Amino acid sequence: MTTAAEQWKSDLALWAIPSEILESAPEKPWIHPPALFQIPAVMPDSLSHQRAREALPVGGSVLDIGCGGGIGAFAITPPAGHVIGVDHQQEMLDLFNQNAADRGVTSETHLGMWPDLAPETSVADVVTVHHVAFNVGDIVPFFAALNSHARKRVVIEVPVIHPMSNMNEGWKHFWNFIRPTVPVASDLVDVLAEMGIAATIEYFDGEILLDKKVDGANGFIRRRLCLPEDRQPEIDAFIAANPLPERRNLAVIWWDTK
Repeated sequence: MTTAAEQWKSDLALWAIPSEILESAPEKPWIHPPALFQIPAVMPDSLSHQRAREALPVGGSVLDIGCGGGIGAFAITPPAGHVIGVDHQQEMLDLFNQNAADRGVTSETHLGMWPDLAPETSVADVVTVHHVAFNVGDIVPFFAALNSHARKRVVIEVPVIHPMSNMNEGWKHFWNFIRPTVPVASDLVDVLAEMGIAATIEYFDGEILLDKKVDGANGFIRRRLCLPEDRQPEIDAFIAANPLPERRNLAVIWWDTK
């Protein structure tokens, strides 16, 4: 019998780009420009932020996994007074530290992957994870390390469906490649239940941090679709006719630690 964790991993593997497409790509498709992850001057008070904030003591600490610029942490400072960031790109950690300094809170950062960095990472009152879980196949050790590093609560924000779903029509148009419809956010609750963790899932909607907010954004989309630079005019025309959505359905999955 397949476990929820095994099903999650196998469903997620369906999102791998076929080797014949990936090997022909002139540039690596998985790019994460830091400008996309800078936090806005005014952060909307999402349900995810509310669930994290309500568990934080005044001056408490928050550990942000896959932190980017730190929207998961800085939306709740205050009440948090100390932030810890984990990311696999140094540029993101530099951005995180600068954002902490700008807000007058102390920070520490760790470069690398979670849960590999768990042994050297401090425990915090609240652990936040925004838009990372769909990148994690081996989800059980990932979740276990989150749980062990939160004194009070773990808060995970994810899209309801895979975050790359908004490019499904592009894959169909340029490659005649049909993308999957699984896994979905609620599958993570089933994984947590297998681990003995009773998590709550709540749904809301939020703005997508669109690539078009960055200079040369259509070029990022072309690279993610594994197309060469001379196909850029086709990409531009396709996006003009099929604009990416500006909002999406999101889920917050949270639990209190014992």
